[in-house]
Amino acid sequence: QVQLMESGGGLVQTGASLRLSCTASGRVHDNYRMGWFRQAPGKEREFVAAISGSGRFTEYVSSVKGRFTISKTDYTTYLQMNDLRPEDTAVYYCGADSRLWSPAVVNENAYGYWGQGTQVTVST
Repeated sequence: QVQLMESGGGLVQTGASLRLSCTASGRVHDNYRMGWFRQAPGKEREFVAAISGSGRFTEYVSSVKGRFTISKTDYTTYLQMNDLRPEDTAVYYCGADSRLWSPAVVNENAYGYWGQGTQVTVST
């Protein structure tokens, strides 16, 4: 079993920065591909960013390109979020999966394990 724990969320003003962390424990390998998704109230969960197990490949949704950066160490994945906007307000979830990197990383079903989420609120 793999456990994922997100942290780092909070309430910030427009233009501020936050760094989210996702720490993996249990029967996890440091080469798992990792992803960040978010879900705003009344909306479906959407892809934000993903990184391959080696860290060599990354993918971002267009709305966060240039503002968010995903990175990882062995068992912790980070999402550095700069220039935050009210539309970034959501619960952010990290996902993990043992399969190889592929275009499918933008889909929820590409991840077998999920954390509980951390709330990010951006005020005007």
